[in-house]
Amino acid sequence: MRPSLPNPLISPWPHRWAVALACATFPLVWVGGLVTTTDAGMAVPDWPSTYGYNMFLYPWQSWLAGPWDLFVEHGHRLLASFVGMLTIGWVIVLWRTHERRWLRHLSWAALALVIFQGVLGGMRVLLDERTLALLHGCTGPLFFALTVAMVVFTSQSWTMGATGSASADSAAGLVRRLAVATCILVYLQLVFGAVLRHVPVDSDPGAFMLAVRFHLFMAGVLVLHVLLLTWSVIRHFRAVRPLVRLVLALCGLIALQLVLGAGTWIVKFAMPNWAAPWWPFAPFAIQADGWFQTNMITAHVAVGSLLLATSVAIALIALRSLAADSASRPQPAAGKIGVAT
Repeated sequence: MRPSLPNPLISPWPHRWAVALACATFPLVWVGGLVTTTDAGMAVPDWPSTYGYNMFLYPWQSWLAGPWDLFVEHGHRLLASFVGMLTIGWVIVLWRTHERRWLRHLSWAALALVIFQGVLGGMRVLLDERTLALLHGCTGPLFFALTVAMVVFTSQSWTMGATGSASADSAAGLVRRLAVATCILVYLQLVFGAVLRHVPVDSDPGAFMLAVRFHLFMAGVLVLHVLLLTWSVIRHFRAVRPLVRLVLALCGLIALQLVLGAGTWIVKFAMPNWAAPWWPFAPFAIQADGWFQTNMITAHVAVGSLLLATSVAIALIALRSLAADSASRPQPAAGKIGVAT
């Protein structure tokens, strides 16, 4: 017979470990974006070894003093291994200290996803296949979003339940639907962005521009959707402070992402002809694969992942808080429907 586990509130370690995992996964996502930006994916041609060495025994002098693409790719592998070990440790901690069965099972899903992501990265190297690189780029933010969800699930506020707010059930349902839809839209936009980043150099220019226009259209839809979500939360659920803070952060991130997206286009391709007269740095030449171009594109990737993580947290808190609020309101007794006099 399985011994009784302690109350989830007694041990803070599942939440602490989940926070550490999320914090380690975020740089892994943007370092992976840096690998794509610098075209360093094939800097190390073998996997899981590194030029015949055990990955963890590769001479650090050769790594630190070697070419930049080798430094980035091998560093990405080491960071990915660290995240994988953190995930294993988190599964062990959760199973030893938490009683919620569904969360323990979800931890196995997180472990399976990080293993799948590692295998995708390895197969991308062994087969030198851009399609696998695309899938690898789409799975990374998904795992990061899952780690953020684990942070929410193991938090004390989630375990203890949420306090409701005085607002109509119809408004609660609207915010919940908007929050969930925002997650879906953000992830789809990340996928479209990954497609653009992995377009073959010999692809049809017309197909590429179609993908660009669709990416811009989805960006506009996402901005309007985030504004609607923010307005609904502030109007109806101002008392739910965590939700208000998160939607305001989401607005800030979406504004920053728009600026970075425009900057990415400028440094990667060119300033649009109609905007050149108003651009004070028109004579400034952008060096291909230079530090300015690399940092701008990588920042665009990093903020996209933060958008997904924030939208996931908003959706989970909205589903938890607003559902609890609706359930806590008194319902009219059956057969007591009358007409006011």
